[in-house]
Amino acid sequence: MTRRAAITGFPVAHSRSPLVHGHWLAEHGIDGSYEKVAVSPDAAAAFYRDFRESGLVGCNVTVPNKEAAAAACDELDEAARAMGAANTLWLDDTGRLIGANTDGSGFLGNLDQSLPGWDDGLSHAVVLGAGGAARAVIWALLSRGVKTVAIVNRTYQKAADLKARFGPDSIACHWEDLDDLMGTTGLLVNTTSLGMSGQPPLEIDLRNLSESAIVADLVYVPLETPLLARARARGNPAVDGLGMLLHQAVPGFERWFGVRPRVTDELRALVLADLGSQA
Repeated sequence: MTRRAAITGFPVAHSRSPLVHGHWLAEHGIDGSYEKVAVSPDAAAAFYRDFRESGLVGCNVTVPNKEAAAAACDELDEAARAMGAANTLWLDDTGRLIGANTDGSGFLGNLDQSLPGWDDGLSHAVVLGAGGAARAVIWALLSRGVKTVAIVNRTYQKAADLKARFGPDSIACHWEDLDDLMGTTGLLVNTTSLGMSGQPPLEIDLRNLSESAIVADLVYVPLETPLLARARARGNPAVDGLGMLLHQAVPGFERWFGVRPRVTDELRALVLADLGSQA
């Protein structure tokens, strides 16, 4: 019987997840499907509560439903509990709904593949933004042993709220603190939408940033954001956001279809070609 999984959220028409999972299904010759299921916010609680009746073996969850999905689960992994949000669901052998958050592990997987050893001796990181993506990145960095993560956001209270969630190894900072923080950080991560196609640019000064510091941007449209271009021009190692999208998909596919797929250059090229066709 065909095993069915899906991307759920609202909207989902733009999602590249079916392209990624479809590639893996074909690569491994698996009798499975990966679909798009639009679940509006007002229908989310009921949909995930009644997931056993959906005909799906599992699903991914995108905005704005990650919190509602987590609330409906019988069990959450450590990351989903820490973030209060789930992006990957599956039914276990007894029919219980299990939730995970793979955004953080996807972020780490992207860095591990792009810059092996990137975390050797890394003690300080700066995260720009205080939304759901920032939450995943902060959790990931702390889980990897980074000693201090500075959360920088234009609305300071949102940064303070995240600091309260993650405890003493994180600090909340005002946007005006950024220049001083640049001098001590080994990793700068943009989790905001600034620099994305159709959005204003991320206007920050990299003057005080060490040339050895890594610059990562979660934006992947365009692939080379102005932030990454400026970082590369001054010699900083730079990592784009597409790899995080690909790596966060790996654990779900393994749960639903029983094979752990690989993020390859072929897959990356396939998604880049699709992004280019939609530009």
